[in-house]
Amino acid sequence: MRAVYQILDKIKDKLRTSPNIQTVSFGDIMEVDLNKTTLYPLAHVGMGDVSLQDHKIEVTINLLLLDIVDDNRDPSTEDDFYGNSNLQDILNTMLAEANILISDLRRGSSFDELYQIDTDVTARPFLDRFENQLAGWGVDLVISFPNNDVSIC
Repeated sequence: MRAVYQILDKIKDKLRTSPNIQTVSFGDIMEVDLNKTTLYPLAHVGMGDVSLQDHKIEVTINLLLLDIVDDNRDPSTEDDFYGNSNLQDILNTMLAEANILISDLRRGSSFDELYQIDTDVTARPFLDRFENQLAGWGVDLVISFPNNDVSIC
């Protein structure tokens, strides 16, 4: 059975093609070097529950799309609403990246290859979630694909 490799490779390959993502990592987010050696923006992939059904497998992928908030803009440009950082830029760009991946799984080449999302997806924003002022979106994707690796005699 290659289900784990198949789905992770599909997600990794799609994220790596984006000009807005510099690093794609996998595993426990607390084990990722979130300090100065990681190249941002970062897409971090984690595995969730897997449902093995008769003819399909459903895998929950926990995706974080994040970047470093830069508070070093010109102080004379501060705005009461937008502040003096790139926070809204990060939220906009990372949400767009989530949307591109989700759209591919709903109607793009991944969908044509039978890697599909059948349910609604909710993106959760986070601000200053980690010690170095990272912001972005958390998304849980339930991706289904054919369960044709097992044959019963």
